Amino acid sequence: MPTIAHDRAQAIAEALLKGAGCTDHEAAVVAKGCVGANLAGHDSHGIIAIPTYIDRVKRGHIVPNAKYEVVKESANHMVVDGHWGFGFAVTERTMRTLIEKARTSNVAAATVYHQSHIGRLANYPLMAAHEDMIGLITADSGRSPKAVAPFGGREARLGTNPISIAVPSDLGAPLFLDMATSAAAAGKVAVAVARGEEVPDGWVIGSDGKPTNDPKQLRQGGALLPLGGPDGGYKGTGLAVMVEILCGLLTGLGFGVDPSGKHNDGCFMAVFNVASFRDVATFKKDVADFAKYLKATPPAAGSNGVLYPGEIEHLKEQARRRDGIEIEDSTWAKLTELAVEYGVKDKLGM
Repeated sequence: MPTIAHDRAQAIAEALLKGAGCTDHEAAVVAKGCVGANLAGHDSHGIIAIPTYIDRVKRGHIVPNAKYEVVKESANHMVVDGHWGFGFAVTERTMRTLIEKARTSNVAAATVYHQSHIGRLANYPLMAAHEDMIGLITADSGRSPKAVAPFGGREARLGTNPISIAVPSDLGAPLFLDMATSAAAAGKVAVAVARGEEVPDGWVIGSDGKPTNDPKQLRQGGALLPLGGPDGGYKGTGLAVMVEILCGLLTGLGFGVDPSGKHNDGCFMAVFNVASFRDVATFKKDVADFAKYLKATPPAAGSNGVLYPGEIEHLKEQARRRDGIEIEDSTWAKLTELAVEYGVKDKLGM
């Protein structure tokens, strides 16, 4: 697999997105979100997604530079219609507005609908954490094709329905949670397909309902298992149901699958201004002390010790900024084909 510097990956993604019709600003926002996922070690949400996004643009499932419409609004809430725009741009703009609302209203929340895939969820609550606020976001795939079987079932009826929360602290790296309510993100299965690898036990069942390590089975009538696996999957299913209600039903997107196959992420977002609850400096110190207390736990047998939530992503980012990002051969081939199509192959040195 080729290894490229993160700034080169950013330039490639931006150029291809502009070729697909994005403005400079929108292309930069989407590319930054994707490459940021690569840097954090989440290749499933990285530059591998660019060809898929561009394919959706060509099919009319994503509208570059779409209208951003605030349908309802008060001092501490918003309802946003993204009009099928790039979810990265729609959700970032909404989070920035919520942060400003929370400066005066202390707590602010929003629902967002009719937008495309928003990428790695942590991108958005981290914006709030950098402003000394707690950020929360949940997302589902609206009435897009599903990937996850509810606990006890063998057919996909739920999305991966992720949750992310970020908290300000005095730590050297952000403390945040970013997790799917399924055993793994669907994108991680796609990465395994692209790399010709098997997936771990407990991730996927085939169309026959039996466990499989073949990632291709997911798109051949199979399904992801919920978080918790064959014994504790009711917990993942319960979380997924709550996310679906917040992001599918509260937004009005609904549930089930639209025959068009059009992907649309529904989101529920909230921001909490720490200063309205406690002294910010004291809170940030307490969070850091809590994380250090956890890290001081004696390591279990065979373990390298405890990491606080978000620390592994920070370590991975430091390494990838230094050493570069690996791109699957199949992904590189698709990016190169698009570069030829848009006449930028030589400019990008591909």
